Amino acid sequence: MTAFISHRLNCSEFFFKKWWNSPFSLSICAALWPSLLTPYSLSWAGHEAASKNFMDKDLDMSVVGRSFMITGANSSIGKAVAMAIAKKGGTVHLVCRNKERAEATREEIVRESGNTEIYVHLLDLSETRRVWEFAEAFKKEYTSLNVLINNAGCMVNQRELTSDGLEKNFATNTLGVYVLTKCLIPLLEKCKDPRVITVSSGGMLVQKLNPTDLQTERTAFDGTMVYAQNKRQQVVMTEVWAKAHPKIHFSVMHPGWADTPAVATAMPQFHQMMRDRLRTAAQGADTVIWLAVSKTAVETASGLFFQDRKVVPTHLPLAWTHSSQEDVQVFIGQLKTLALTVRPSGVFS
Repeated sequence: MTAFISHRLNCSEFFFKKWWNSPFSLSICAALWPSLLTPYSLSWAGHEAASKNFMDKDLDMSVVGRSFMITGANSSIGKAVAMAIAKKGGTVHLVCRNKERAEATREEIVRESGNTEIYVHLLDLSETRRVWEFAEAFKKEYTSLNVLINNAGCMVNQRELTSDGLEKNFATNTLGVYVLTKCLIPLLEKCKDPRVITVSSGGMLVQKLNPTDLQTERTAFDGTMVYAQNKRQQVVMTEVWAKAHPKIHFSVMHPGWADTPAVATAMPQFHQMMRDRLRTAAQGADTVIWLAVSKTAVETASGLFFQDRKVVPTHLPLAWTHSSQEDVQVFIGQLKTLALTVRPSGVFS
């Protein structure tokens, strides 16, 4: 984590070298505009305050007969989402990396929900070739998928390459999400009321889409900023998909500051400092569940960014983070090229 103000830096040097590129920049910057994300609104207390305006009937329903795929489903937010949907009767596909933890999660969900329609699938989203293979195999085995929830993510603080030769954060948070979603769109479009929800982060507010250095090969590697860039990429992908596939309701959301194992591992100082204010997994999962099952959610336009069941802006006021259409096209073009580069032979999605 970036250190606090050094007495050796003047104000302008601190702003550009420390503050703007620090994990705290979103909090401080957003606090200047109370209508947007603030440290309070991102905390557990912020969720408690927001929840006073939630409509209970939005989640008071059965989803029997509907099928949900959740990546990163064996812990924290993903597990909370899976449990809630299982209790409503939905068929749940848990997509996880670790077999033992995934099976233990399945057993717990079945035990607590009484729902046996819970299936485990092993997949590491950072292995793009395997994502292709998994998606193709899933389409052959299952005839329906109503909702895809892109929840899995990572924040690796040192530059690391996958077996496909891709930077790991980008491969997991962006390219894996791109390939999985694109491959499953044909199946989703065949089903009633299809939806795709991607769990992003408000950290993307301090990042402008950079279509020329997707894998951080030309700039100094900062895991926190790489993660924020990936989250901006997810927002852009969601906006593009919403226009290209009007039959599907796409959304992207910020869970707030949730107390997850990933946060504790990747940002230990932040976790220690904020641990008494972090949201529970259930609080972080609430808007994901709402987007996945409620009728109210699909009354909003497709392609929007949500926090606490409300649409929130994807840019701060007067921000420099807006992208040109040309940049977006270059970005999507590069994703397609990279995805095709690692596509296994015989896969034609």
